[in-house]
Amino acid sequence: MDEVVFCLLVILLSGSDGATCDIDAKICEFWLTVDFKLTMMNDQISVHPYQGQLYNFNDTMNTNPIQDTSDIITADGWVDSKLVIVANGTLPGPSIEVYEGQTVIVHVKNKLPSEATSIHWHGLHQRDTPWMDGVAFVTQCPIEPGQSFTYQFTAAPRGTFLYHSHIGVQRTMGLYGPFIVRERTTEPIPEFVAVINDWNHDGDSNEQYFKMLYGLYINGQRVQQTQSLDGANFTMFNFHSGLINGKGRFRYENGSYNDAPLHVFQITRRTVYRFRFINTGKVYPFKVSIQNHSLTVIAADGYDLKHATADSIIINPGERFDCTIKADQKNNQNYWIRAQTLEVGKEHVAEAILRYPDAPKQQLVGPSIEKQCTVIEPCDVINCPFSYYPSNANTECFTFDQLTSSIYVNDPAPTAPSYELQERFLNFAFPGNVVTPGSVNGRSFIHPPVAALSQPQELSNYKCGDDCGEQKICNCMYSLDLEHDKVYQLVFINMGQGKGWSHPVHMHGHAFYVVKMGYGSYDNITGLITGENMDVDCGGGVPRNESFCNNAKWADASWFGDNVPGLELKNPPRKDTIIVPTGGYVVVRIKADNPGVWFMHCHIELHNMNGMAMMINESFPNHPDPPKGFPRCGNFDYQGKGPSPDRQCSLEGSVAFNCDFVAGVVVFLVIIFVINPDLNIALKIVVMVIFAVASGTLGAGSYGACHIHIAIGGIVGINIVCMLVVFIITIPVVKFACHDRK
Repeated sequence: MDEVVFCLLVILLSGSDGATCDIDAKICEFWLTVDFKLTMMNDQISVHPYQGQLYNFNDTMNTNPIQDTSDIITADGWVDSKLVIVANGTLPGPSIEVYEGQTVIVHVKNKLPSEATSIHWHGLHQRDTPWMDGVAFVTQCPIEPGQSFTYQFTAAPRGTFLYHSHIGVQRTMGLYGPFIVRERTTEPIPEFVAVINDWNHDGDSNEQYFKMLYGLYINGQRVQQTQSLDGANFTMFNFHSGLINGKGRFRYENGSYNDAPLHVFQITRRTVYRFRFINTGKVYPFKVSIQNHSLTVIAADGYDLKHATADSIIINPGERFDCTIKADQKNNQNYWIRAQTLEVGKEHVAEAILRYPDAPKQQLVGPSIEKQCTVIEPCDVINCPFSYYPSNANTECFTFDQLTSSIYVNDPAPTAPSYELQERFLNFAFPGNVVTPGSVNGRSFIHPPVAALSQPQELSNYKCGDDCGEQKICNCMYSLDLEHDKVYQLVFINMGQGKGWSHPVHMHGHAFYVVKMGYGSYDNITGLITGENMDVDCGGGVPRNESFCNNAKWADASWFGDNVPGLELKNPPRKDTIIVPTGGYVVVRIKADNPGVWFMHCHIELHNMNGMAMMINESFPNHPDPPKGFPRCGNFDYQGKGPSPDRQCSLEGSVAFNCDFVAGVVVFLVIIFVINPDLNIALKIVVMVIFAVASGTLGAGSYGACHIHIAIGGIVGINIVCMLVVFIITIPVVKFACHDRK
């Protein structure tokens, strides 16, 4: 029997508290309980921060710090409790850490009193298990209050991933955690996990979504959306604090901070450490840096890269970057880990502490200060969503397409002859005349009321129709059909009337090859965007700035497939989440070899909720069957009184029995006279009854576990087969009985 490892609270390092599976185990089993919890509460006692420690509310002199704070969700230390949704009572949820190729079993129990949930395993491809991808109303029905759902899948590929709720806005309510798939190596380097997110300690995420739609007001004043360094917009969200591993500090208007405790990463000098950075945030990209330490980028979204060293790296929501640092600074110092948004005129920062062995144990006072970049010593930033920083920032941008896959990896982009390669343009934007919802090619996604993957026959009423033209917005279930084993070149664009925001687009089921990125035009002095990239023709029969860009194509008709200039097909980096810059595009390739229905969407939660999403229906004839007893869901329309499902199943069983009983009698009367017309009439009746009852019972038995109601015609057809089986079995019995009578 396979060895099963039960692991819940094994601690690997202080930066990755959670459950670590044994390297020799074949099966790794975990339990996640989803429930509400209040921040800044020690059981039923409110707490407050002071000088990096927590105290009970009635300890007004701050004399008895709470020693064990593991059960307290601090967030940014705001003393008024906020209701969050968490796994196993922690923010973020416990880290799940396994080894590549292991079978992972996760039992999820929903203890939310009034909300359904689901868990998505972000970045894991779910090959052969598409119904375990965890997207409500796409790959499964939601897990209702009080219900449980067991996920089972193979841990692949290796790398840095995360799990999070994939229904509504629960992810940014706190339901997320790291998921690490380790390589089976005998000499791993020590490592930490750093989960970064933006935070608002007042309203919940549902309220914030509606304020984005209808207006955000504070003290009677409408709040305007902020802008990025390139002039792109950020969606309206009232940023209070940034968190690293669930901890941060609230900054007041006068620039001072509260004294909430920060996460501490304890290190040893002369050691190389790996940091796994994960952005689980709602809106903002973060520029991450570590004071006096360079970052060497070694992987993105689980795939190894040719090493590149920089002062900082930009991480968008849904992205993960693995970096190494050399612990070569003073042994008696603490250093800031700093993650700052790209907003202009805002000091929105998440902070943590890198602590050497002999450094003071008191938390740094702050605020942290960004490295000063000069003409003599300029700064380097990796993964810019634009081409330039303002010239006075003395900072050089490196965009993701300037990186390549590791020199030790032979993983070229898939290719195909031009007559077989497929190309599709997908515009992620906010076009519209009066209403401007998030959309893909003008289709604003509406979830069906059923699980699309396992209930495809019930989707016809929700699909997008043919009447959604070049200058229209449709609200429907948008899907793209991919044929099995074909190579697809997908061009993600962010153009036309609905541009203005950059979008981190996340694809489920695949890690695509990033073969080209195209950016808009920028002023190389101010860094501001001045126009769209002209490689793409938005069409629509209207001026470019009015086009919805729903049916884009290359401006140069000779561009197609491998003929597109500048493609990196030999050593392209791979990712599952990529920033699509406003006014620009990203060219990716995949091979349609993972049958399933895969969600693809902007990972800014407010954009996804607003309809910037779609489904990829891949290799439909090859979809694997869901597990036995897989849940079904859907609408109910009252059609009058009728039997309950159990009674209906019994009724169908009765019909099956009667049909087969009659058929058995008729067939028996025919065959018995062929075998022996002189057989005693009493024995004929006995054998006939046995034959007919057996036939009817087999037919009814085929509906003993009835869950799907079928037309009577179908029942009769199936039961005739059952009757023939009984007929074949009964012939020898009848012959034997007749032989004995002679």
